[in-house]
Amino acid sequence: MYANPKGTWKDWIRCITVNSAYFDRVSLSSTGFYKTPGITGFDFEKQEGRPFNYFTFGASCSEVEIDCLTGDHQVVLRTDIVMDVGCSLNPAIDIGQIEGGFMQGYGMMLLEQQKISPDGFLFTRGPSNYKIPGFGDIPVEFNVSLLKGSHNQKAVYSSKAIGEPPLFLSAAVFFAVKDAIRSARVDSKQDINFTLHSPATAERIRMACKDQFTEQFPEPEEGSYKPWFVNL
Repeated sequence: MYANPKGTWKDWIRCITVNSAYFDRVSLSSTGFYKTPGITGFDFEKQEGRPFNYFTFGASCSEVEIDCLTGDHQVVLRTDIVMDVGCSLNPAIDIGQIEGGFMQGYGMMLLEQQKISPDGFLFTRGPSNYKIPGFGDIPVEFNVSLLKGSHNQKAVYSSKAIGEPPLFLSAAVFFAVKDAIRSARVDSKQDINFTLHSPATAERIRMACKDQFTEQFPEPEEGSYKPWFVNL
């Protein structure tokens, strides 16, 4: 390129091989960085500052059904999501990102339990050791809408980035499961105040639906035994 600055792209590609570029000290790659303007950070003590350029908002509602005897659940009978993506550049892509992010979060909230030994050995090292969402876990009725009339003056064509934000919308499934467990506890005249850790696996759902069977397996006192695994 330096020897023939007026050449065409094909001329440069033909004459610059890996070796010739190396010996001529010509870089065949390029890197760049972008600094978002106006970011000032955030002071947690004063609750002041501007940590981000803009925010992406969303809301979701889910309906679930649990089996009180096995802890299994019908993933989501119905899920409705409304997402603020500004003026969408491609609604089909954005909706696909929202659906995918939601299902990824569903796995995190209800299925993918990480277990390690007390000595630090990771038991669940892949999908063969823990369950990940599959086709059958997709909501039976899945409605995704993009918020209308939303504009974002801080990005390209008033759009907003999408990808990670929909992940936490799956918390709606977790709390729907907890509400279903609470309903079951009401029927069995149990205390409706209880703790449910995420991921809400079938085992945890079953043990939270207290009845005459779970009473036969009381939780041992902490420190009275050495567990074979701990949750990561």
